[in-house]
Amino acid sequence: MIEAKHEDLSINRQCEMLSISRSRVYYKPVEHDDELEDALMKAIDKEHLKCPFYGFRRMTVHLQSLGYAINRKRIRRLMKLMNIKVIYPHSNTSKPNSDHQKYPYLLRDVVINRANQVWSTDITYIPMEKGFMYCMAIIDWHTRSILHWSLSNTMEASWCTQVLKDCLAKHDKPEIFNTDQGSQFTANMFLEVLIEKQIRISMDGKDGRPLP
Repeated sequence: MIEAKHEDLSINRQCEMLSISRSRVYYKPVEHDDELEDALMKAIDKEHLKCPFYGFRRMTVHLQSLGYAINRKRIRRLMKLMNIKVIYPHSNTSKPNSDHQKYPYLLRDVVINRANQVWSTDITYIPMEKGFMYCMAIIDWHTRSILHWSLSNTMEASWCTQVLKDCLAKHDKPEIFNTDQGSQFTANMFLEVLIEKQIRISMDGKDGRPLP
């Protein structure tokens, strides 16, 4: 449409005639390099295991020291995509979504001495050779056994709800089910399964740390 070497019309004039901005002529869409993003996520995961208190700013500095030409915005997006939750060495200052139903933490000073007394669940990020997956596992606090687990490439509440249903179909129900305050576990569809089964709901105030 725009001829950079037009004999009679400059680029500015051509843009005026077509009613488009000159910047559009030079715009090139940004393409994500899948191999680079995979490498970044693996590097993020490795450093997060060593320094779980690193937020996206410190993580960006670390990755830049490894030679990656990246900015904070990209690392923040990847850490959010990976569901990485920073564990601070002080009290948690995160603010839960006020639109979601929350339940109190029921396990403080409770003696766990029998199976099916308390179950708990969490989601973790698993790096793959190409890309990554999310793993949701449900554990019995007394036996320490994994009752059920599932892999997914998304963290939809519908997936988490189905994992819970599948686990309840295979085992006796627990007295208490403990989670963090992640949006998947505060979704109505997830909570309704527990309420229908008359399972007491417990939520850890420290987001991302419900497992014993």
